[in-house]
Amino acid sequence: MGQSSVHQALDRLVRLLEEDGIPYAIIGAMALNEHGYRRVTEDVVVLLTREGLEVFKRNHLGRGYREKFPGSKGLRDTENNTPIDVVLSGEYPGDGKPKSVVFPDPELEARRGKRVRLLPLHRLVELKLASGMTAPHCLRDLADVIELIREQGLDSGFADRLDPMVRDKYLELWRAAQGRDPEKFILRQSRRL
Repeated sequence: MGQSSVHQALDRLVRLLEEDGIPYAIIGAMALNEHGYRRVTEDVVVLLTREGLEVFKRNHLGRGYREKFPGSKGLRDTENNTPIDVVLSGEYPGDGKPKSVVFPDPELEARRGKRVRLLPLHRLVELKLASGMTAPHCLRDLADVIELIREQGLDSGFADRLDPMVRDKYLELWRAAQGRDPEKFILRQSRRL
């Protein structure tokens, strides 16, 4: 547990970002894992500022990292053969079009989790909702929100902490999460025994 190539890539990336003093937040499936929802992934998704990405590239390209293609913001950890997807603060989730939900500055929003810096849960949920609502290829983000609601025991009042753009979708998914998934219910019951 926690020893896969993607976990090693995460640990290495975080160590280098922190050594370089680059503000960051881990988002995506690795952030879900930190928030208690276990989801398998093959990449690391990190939120940086444009300046932070430039510093990281200057310090580490050719030293265990390469661009996915010339000029790309996406990277590959060559030691662990793991994609590093970079999202920049100021970008818009999902379809990339302007909306009230925007990727925040990690220096202002990220907080230390158990292992890494993360966005607060309400910010992560907000981004996943905006992504899933605006991009058909990002529907997994909506399923992630349902699982976070279940795993974290989020209530309907959590919607008050979210941007108005995504509140109704959160409440819709919250209602859906109240139904029992028979497979998960049986698994949870067996863990209690």
